[in-house]
Amino acid sequence: MIKDIIKNKSTRLFIILGGFFIANALIAETIGVKIFSLEATFDLPPANIPIFGYPFSFNLTAGVLLWPVVFVMTDIINEYYGKRGVKFLSNLTVGLLAYAFLIYYLAIQLVPADWWITSKTLNGVNDMQAGYQQILGQGAAIIFGSLTAFLLGQVIDVGIFHKIKQMTGEKYIWLRSTGSTVVSQFIDSFVVLFIAFYFVPKYLTGQPWPFKMILAIGVGNYIYKFIVAIVLTPVIYFAHHYIDKYLGDEIATKMKNAATQNN
Repeated sequence: MIKDIIKNKSTRLFIILGGFFIANALIAETIGVKIFSLEATFDLPPANIPIFGYPFSFNLTAGVLLWPVVFVMTDIINEYYGKRGVKFLSNLTVGLLAYAFLIYYLAIQLVPADWWITSKTLNGVNDMQAGYQQILGQGAAIIFGSLTAFLLGQVIDVGIFHKIKQMTGEKYIWLRSTGSTVVSQFIDSFVVLFIAFYFVPKYLTGQPWPFKMILAIGVGNYIYKFIVAIVLTPVIYFAHHYIDKYLGDEIATKMKNAATQNN
């Protein structure tokens, strides 16, 4: 029974795509605590682009390495498994992310061994417990904002994807995939910032980030995500080619038609 399920090509593909989708989302959330300079990474001077009165340079969360990939994966899954497939994986991902953050929290609360705290002093880390907590212990506002932005972005991505596909049919894969991604990434870029650094602090601590500052950071982040979405467009065609080859034209066509009809 189990062997027959795994041998089914469409089921095996869903497991592979779903596993990669969830893994990328979890890794993106975990590494996102690091802020890096895009310009310094390529040995360039800070951009200092004036946006809403703030000089913006590309100091980005490390999560931007993978979030565009997650949204591209959304479009690929959407193409073959439709809205229901994306919704199932999105809800499962949010549940697993919440579970991961709960385990991180519990792990942080464990009393560290005395020798472990200073075990990396020679490597420049004087307090391993403090470092461990700062890396894995993201604030509740950031977690809530990130998960909300992810779910909202997924809903918008799926909706726009199928609207474009209804108008263009099977043609213009780049338009429905890249078009839905650039719109959903726009929403994602601002929702997490406003929830985590404006609305929650405003009503709980009274110390939100300046409104224009959040707008400037959101626009700057979106510029990066927009460029990456365009750059990743050939990857979508590459993925479609090999998935169609793996499934066979007949199965691939039936799955695409079923995905469209179910929406």
